[in-house]
Amino acid sequence: MQRLFCGRTLAFMGQRITSSYCAPWWLKSPHLQTMLPTFMRKRPQLDFIWERLELKDGDFIDLAWYPRLQAPLVLMMHGLEGSLNSHYASTLVQALSQAGFSVVFMLLRGRGLEPNRLAKSYHSGASADLAEVLAQLKARGQMPAAAVGVSLSANLLLKYLGETGIRSGLKAAVAISTPFQLAVCAKKLEQGFARVYGQYLLKQLKDSYRTKFQRLAEPKPLNLDTLTTIYQFDDQVTAPVNGFLNAADYYQRSSSAQFLGKIQTPTLIIHALDDPFMRPSIVPSAAQTSASVHLEFTEHGGHVGFISGTVPWKLHYWLDERVPAWLRSQLLEAV
Repeated sequence: MQRLFCGRTLAFMGQRITSSYCAPWWLKSPHLQTMLPTFMRKRPQLDFIWERLELKDGDFIDLAWYPRLQAPLVLMMHGLEGSLNSHYASTLVQALSQAGFSVVFMLLRGRGLEPNRLAKSYHSGASADLAEVLAQLKARGQMPAAAVGVSLSANLLLKYLGETGIRSGLKAAVAISTPFQLAVCAKKLEQGFARVYGQYLLKQLKDSYRTKFQRLAEPKPLNLDTLTTIYQFDDQVTAPVNGFLNAADYYQRSSSAQFLGKIQTPTLIIHALDDPFMRPSIVPSAAQTSASVHLEFTEHGGHVGFISGTVPWKLHYWLDERVPAWLRSQLLEAV
């Protein structure tokens, strides 16, 4: 691998990839890139318009609208245990709005204003939920022009795009910090410093489970204290409540890597090679993707970090520039 100098060209897996992102000299640690935004970033207070969308199976998904008149609509989704309070959420919504887009933020099943009604939950492969939301919006003349997925929802989005091909209904898409191979990522979160992230996410998953099943009957008696890894939680909870045999079946059927070659929607994939949630080995090559996919890898950036800035007290967030700029090139400036 060649070194990436200030957002120029990176040689990776035999391909040369250009990115405009360059990590500052003092912020090349993937862990600082990942953690600083969560604790230091200010979230704008936006006036969202909330809507509850009823699903065919009797459940619901909450949508938060941030509209602009006569503007292309972008649908955005969050990561594992994410919400509008995630550091990238309202900030990127605001950036997209300022760039000339309306935005609808989709809270994945169970992550809305209250726990969902059914035992089933959101998960990395829940592309059917995205398909149903898009179908309902299209039916009432509000079809999004583009979609943006972050982390877990990036995997979900890429899976949807590969499954639907030319029928996606979208004109553009962006996937950020995608766990392309779920089994590899789950195991990575059990090792080294990544275990800190794994335990943090596991605690959140357990808390959400307890909150939800205070109101519902548990599918089966379960002692959450015996589950010590994300893999075990997925094996005992995520997989069975969502119709998978076990964690291995869930990961195999849901991983987006196998769908990348079938994508027909212009799609930008943004990924840092030092993402501490993952291994560089999971990152796809150009040969594994369709011609509609544009790969933008960076040497640094962590997990949904991509922070820039000359001094620590004046941070800038490259995603808020790159994502709107790319969507403008696809939707507003294309000839």
